[in-house]
Amino acid sequence: EVKKIAQIILENDNGEFLLYLRDGKPGIPFPYHWDLIGGHVEEGETPEEALIREVKEEIDFDLKDYSFFKEYLCLEGDAYPNIKYIYSGRIALPIEEIPLLEGERLQFFTKEEIPDVKFANILKRIMLDYIESR
Repeated sequence: EVKKIAQIILENDNGEFLLYLRDGKPGIPFPYHWDLIGGHVEEGETPEEALIREVKEEIDFDLKDYSFFKEYLCLEGDAYPNIKYIYSGRIALPIEEIPLLEGERLQFFTKEEIPDVKFANILKRIMLDYIESR
């Protein structure tokens, strides 16, 4: 069975995107690569429920307003085959007011910086798709 992942492209009022740096724990896929907030859809959960839960678990943020962007079938370039449910939303908090509960650190990136970011798996393509779709 293909795993399901729900992640969100969070954007601030300056049009910058919130990413987090994965840590370097032994065995972790894509150590020290940038990633979107989100995670696995558990058994019996919808992607939306997983998204809200993961955002709360990772940055202690109660996600209220978000919209579905696109679904990506990711059969290669990741740790295992998966379907990514990608959403977008807004976050108006300054970086120092967003706690990161998993990973190394958070950072906002401008759309001009995105092509040079060292992303986990297929996220660079997803981010560029998103930026082009606007």
